Amino acid sequence: MTEPSKAIYLAPEQLCIGIFVYLDLNWLEHDFARNSFKIKTDEQLAQLKRLGLKRIRVDPTRSDTRPLPLSAKNVATPADASQPGHPGDGETAQVVLEDSAAILAKRERVDRIAQQRAAVAQCETQFLKAATALKNINTNLFSRPAASLASAEQLIQQMLDSILTDKDIAIHLMNDKVAGEEMYFHSLNVAVLAMMLARQLAIPPADIKQLGVGCLFHDIGKLDIPDRVRMKTEPHTRAERNLMQQHPQYGSNMAGKLGLSREAADIVSQHHEHMDGSGYPHQLKAAQISSLARIVSIVNTYDNLCNQPNIADSISPYEALSQMFAQQRHHFDAGPLTTFIHCMGVYPPGTIVRLSDETLGMVVSVNASKPLRPSILIYDRTVPKSEAIIIDLITEPDITVANSLKPAQLPREVYDYLSPRKRTTYYLDTPKKGT
Repeated sequence: MTEPSKAIYLAPEQLCIGIFVYLDLNWLEHDFARNSFKIKTDEQLAQLKRLGLKRIRVDPTRSDTRPLPLSAKNVATPADASQPGHPGDGETAQVVLEDSAAILAKRERVDRIAQQRAAVAQCETQFLKAATALKNINTNLFSRPAASLASAEQLIQQMLDSILTDKDIAIHLMNDKVAGEEMYFHSLNVAVLAMMLARQLAIPPADIKQLGVGCLFHDIGKLDIPDRVRMKTEPHTRAERNLMQQHPQYGSNMAGKLGLSREAADIVSQHHEHMDGSGYPHQLKAAQISSLARIVSIVNTYDNLCNQPNIADSISPYEALSQMFAQQRHHFDAGPLTTFIHCMGVYPPGTIVRLSDETLGMVVSVNASKPLRPSILIYDRTVPKSEAIIIDLITEPDITVANSLKPAQLPREVYDYLSPRKRTTYYLDTPKKGT
């Protein structure tokens, strides 16, 4: 959150509707949704006074009105305590606090955060299993091609079962170090995002399965390219670029040896082709490109923009979608591109945002059916980083995303707290029923 440059404190009796306050308390020590907010109701004023604080920090620059003068009229007296609505002793005050609607809402919010953390933990476990499985598939690719294909089909089927079972699919941002096998993240990212997009496009399950298998193997042709070229982080020379652009053709040859289906093999050979004929390796146009390969072209481009070989060249998820729509949309099938942007939301997972109440945060998941209301991990210096608050904008209708920021725009303490991912990696939050 943004804090005032110079602290100003008021007595609780000076507060009024329109004043922006900061509570220098642990988040669990009060019944408000946030540690900083603008007072909007008389009930909030009463709650603030019941906290028993002698003074409360405020920000005049974010307040709509001036504080009340500190006078006898505004200072509570012993007589006030006997009036209705003014608890007379600590025991009564505690009862009022515990029975208030606000504290009940706070408890529900705490429970939701705990559930979100559990969902993320389960998601990361599934991601780790998938990344490990993909590593084993690639290890046995040439020595046991049939077994590798069978393992790939099993992995994709497990993902497909979850996608088809759960009505709402949330795309979660994964921890940088959750698997430690970065070379497999790209294929997994492309598979996750492509299958999600395919479901939104109402593609038949059998075709989604072949789409997923094709995604896992879409870059196998790069195995025929020397490591010094394939893993280079500096710009490629023209000769190196020409060599890299042959990987779909090399992959097509390998796809035949692996026994991939025609649908999956087309993804391997065509995932860099463009609708306007500007792609490679064969400059195919429109209907010449398979419908599944057109989907992969979109998500593959998106992931490559977010995860460049040289991390410094990567752009944010928000910038990637913006660039694809504003500058590159002639490369892609318009319908799937529009649907992909809708699924990922205006602010995809991994995007740094400023909320309407000036709080800073990072989008950590987005529900494909409610893309404009993501879940956001927020910066709050009063809450330990390990217990950082995650707010779901679906349940916080008064808060919206104001704008996105580049990680470099964050103050150092905020950057360290939010820990923007060096590599943007996703997985599906599709917990099994009953777990």
